[in-house]
Amino acid sequence: MSTYLDELNPEQRAAVETIEGPVMIVAGAGSGKTRVLTYRIAYLMDQGIDPWHILALTFTNKAAKEMQNRIEKLVGAEAKNLWMGTFHSIFAKILRIEAHKIGYPQNFTIYDTEDSKSLIKGIIKEEGLNDEVYKPAHVYSRISLAKNNFISPREYEQNAELSETDRASGKPKIGYLYEQYTKRCRNAGAMDFDDLLIKTYELFLQHPDVVNKYQQKFRFVMVDEYQDTNHIQYLIIKKLAAAHQNICVVGDDAQSIYAFRGASIKNILNYEKDYPDLKVFKLEQNYRSTKTIVEAASDIIKKNKYQLEKNIWTDNGIGDKIKVFKALTDNEEGVLVANSIFEVKMKDHLNEKDFAILYRTNYQSRAFEEALRRLNIPYQIIGGVSFYQRKEVKDLLAYFRLAINTNDEEAFKRVINFPARGIGDTTVSKMIVLAKENEMSLWDVAKNIQHASGIDSRGRRTVSEWVVLIQRFQVQVGSMNAFDLATEIAKTSGINKHYFEDKTIEGINRYDNLQELLGAIKEFTERTDIEDKHLGVFMQEIALFTDADKQQIGDDKVTLMTIHGAKGLEFPVVYVAGLEENLFPSQMSLTSREDLEEERRLFYVALTRARKRVFLSFAQSRFRWGQVVYSEPSRFIEEINPKFLDYNQVQPAREREGAFVGKYVVPKPVVNKPIVKASYQAEAAFVAEDVSTLQEGMEVVHVRFGQGKVLMVEGKGEDKKAKILFDAIGEKQILIKYAKMRILN
Repeated sequence: MSTYLDELNPEQRAAVETIEGPVMIVAGAGSGKTRVLTYRIAYLMDQGIDPWHILALTFTNKAAKEMQNRIEKLVGAEAKNLWMGTFHSIFAKILRIEAHKIGYPQNFTIYDTEDSKSLIKGIIKEEGLNDEVYKPAHVYSRISLAKNNFISPREYEQNAELSETDRASGKPKIGYLYEQYTKRCRNAGAMDFDDLLIKTYELFLQHPDVVNKYQQKFRFVMVDEYQDTNHIQYLIIKKLAAAHQNICVVGDDAQSIYAFRGASIKNILNYEKDYPDLKVFKLEQNYRSTKTIVEAASDIIKKNKYQLEKNIWTDNGIGDKIKVFKALTDNEEGVLVANSIFEVKMKDHLNEKDFAILYRTNYQSRAFEEALRRLNIPYQIIGGVSFYQRKEVKDLLAYFRLAINTNDEEAFKRVINFPARGIGDTTVSKMIVLAKENEMSLWDVAKNIQHASGIDSRGRRTVSEWVVLIQRFQVQVGSMNAFDLATEIAKTSGINKHYFEDKTIEGINRYDNLQELLGAIKEFTERTDIEDKHLGVFMQEIALFTDADKQQIGDDKVTLMTIHGAKGLEFPVVYVAGLEENLFPSQMSLTSREDLEEERRLFYVALTRARKRVFLSFAQSRFRWGQVVYSEPSRFIEEINPKFLDYNQVQPAREREGAFVGKYVVPKPVVNKPIVKASYQAEAAFVAEDVSTLQEGMEVVHVRFGQGKVLMVEGKGEDKKAKILFDAIGEKQILIKYAKMRILN
């Protein structure tokens, strides 16, 4: 019995064998955390603890299943009797038994996010409110935030600060919608994901007999990834463990990266305050990565003020230095990374699955996808869909497809009422029937809508207006280059405006993705290897990319994913892309120490996913928000000890020409001064003027680049350009036709 304990190092074994009282296991990256947690549960059972008395909480069903299988191999079928699973699954199980005590049926329904949004959308419609103002996703987000802060509908409406925030945003009835949503859920015998936590805590508060029942049942409580718990999870765990205090939490404060989901790093940093007799075990030996990676990551995380002290080390070999790639643009960054993967794969005899490209936000994947496709390197997107399969991208591509081929029925149905223009489902359904009855295309029905029976005058008018819009695009396909036409369609169709006005995180990401698509088309029109720069040619390339995707089979693929999605995974070779100020670290993280430290922890997680080699990359310019944005290299590169970095790909700093950043020089005008970026709100409020009369010497202000002075004006008509010296970013050449500026004098 317990021979498996011989596989553990001394600190791991001590953590496993200490089963009485409160325990915290601080498990550094690659330190064998899962093995320790698994063996600890097996050891409890070997000591005669009934598995029915053991509760193990995880954050993914996959983790729970894997641990249960491993425990079963160690101690036998009794492991099936463990209460092991995610917070939501375990609490749902408890609520199935006890929910009648708080007024819910035993067979209550669990609403997922889409169910909740759909219900909210219905309530908004019933109340006669504008769902373009009261966007269901935004309302749902506000309700979720309130729930997780224990704010009831009544308290929400009585809270002056919340009410004022809603009034200022033009949504004064969110509190009322919260109340109606709660009533409808209860009337339907339904709980959403937040309720599974909230209602469990309410149950424990209102029924001491129930909480006592589960305190006696769960005499030993274990929590994985404790740094990712939110406040309500913390409170529930504390209540469950209060009677026996045999609680063991496992986690790593250096990998706390989910504050945006409500996770609180304070839960692990302040854990000792709840349990003065707490026993702490630190798993500091890294079994995963090379010395270079481990020590470089340690350099980074030591910059954080709020952390538990530990010294991560490894017996592994030194390994290669971390290489840094500098690219002029985000598209060149994609090419550099793809070429490097090809070369490393050939040189080191690796497989595609040995490589991962990690980035801060999903929209960054586009440049890597295209570069990998050109080299016929198979890849897979994890934790998100392929760039060209994202809803907002498909919406705009549908307009492109319809402009090129008006008989494209799927594109027709996708965008005839998107963005909403008053063409209801009933009208579209009638058009589909007419098309089938008369063996016509939907487009032919739309063109002849004035003669269609069963459709009212308003429906005919709105369809006719939409037909004129598509016909306008149809005519422009042959006369405009791909970028100009794509920009025109994005603007005139209303898609750009629709996503720009959505200020939720999801809406901002979708708007960013549209700008990324336009950036790809802009690069297409600037390529020298093709003569025809029309939109139809670009769409043919996209279609070929999609076909190539479909032909990729098997699991031997390069992995593309966000760093958040990569937590818990590991790869032999990792590329961390987009290491630029205001991207990584995110611009939104630069307002407080806490937010910046979370970004630094995210970078730490990225580095420690790698076993053998790490590559870092940054671009000097990136197409974002409809403009080329110039960037500084991320401060995180500079925070790594130079002895761990290979600057072969970066110009060494021999003299101070341009901006000095760490050990490399970025030529002017990219980072000679910090760039000033307009917020979405500021851009929306900016009023541009006609600047066709622009002349040398004039002072101007630009929506994104701020104030500047015109150095030179050249060209005529649509090709007229201005060279402007901006205070924030230095010299920049701008096409006057598209400039969003005002003349100051």
